[in-house]
Amino acid sequence: MSWGQLRDRTWTEVTTDRRPFLLVPIGSCEQHGPHLPLDTDTRIAEAIAGRVADGAPGLVVGPSVNFGASGEHAGFAGTLSIGSAVLHDVLVELGRSADHFRAVVFVNGHGGNIDAVRSSVALLQGEGRNIDAWSPSIPNGDAHAGFTETSLLLAIDPDCVHIDRLECGTTAPLSDLLPDLRVGGIRSVSTNGILGDPRAANAADGMVLFDSLAAQLLAFLSENGEW
Repeated sequence: MSWGQLRDRTWTEVTTDRRPFLLVPIGSCEQHGPHLPLDTDTRIAEAIAGRVADGAPGLVVGPSVNFGASGEHAGFAGTLSIGSAVLHDVLVELGRSADHFRAVVFVNGHGGNIDAVRSSVALLQGEGRNIDAWSPSIPNGDAHAGFTETSLLLAIDPDCVHIDRLECGTTAPLSDLLPDLRVGGIRSVSTNGILGDPRAANAADGMVLFDSLAAQLLAFLSENGEW
């Protein structure tokens, strides 16, 4: 059967002989320039998980973890961060409570979450739980709120993109920015919060990338024998 969203199900529907496989989107609430919403990372993770679950019986998408480790964006209004340690604990407790699912994969949409995701998965796997995590791989993608993320949102949720506010951010290579970024956060290297240039972003390129990311996740599930 097609499970869709866990929030739409009852507990008796989840209690079946063939238990569903749970995908949990993990995002953030952080600035994405003047043109993208604060929950950009969450929207992308939700859309990828939803696409894969819609085409694959036995997969269900759980409620998202909407807060992440976003301390590097602390200089911008609207950013809400719980930090890596708290995110780790949240994911561990979530994973421990999910024994009634066949398996769990955290679908991560924010790079700042990776340390917490990896450490929580390692602990849960060490406890013998069938849990894993996936993060998108985007070769040559810009770092933050630039062409890549803006194109993705133009493809999956165009109404949330403020086209009239598109402007160039800092375009220096991330490797050149890291020393200052580690000390002062994004604000120290970009006054508008953008690392990249979103002005050429478009829905067509965004959909190609979105299709590729959904295929990546599906391949990950299949290769790891989890679905």
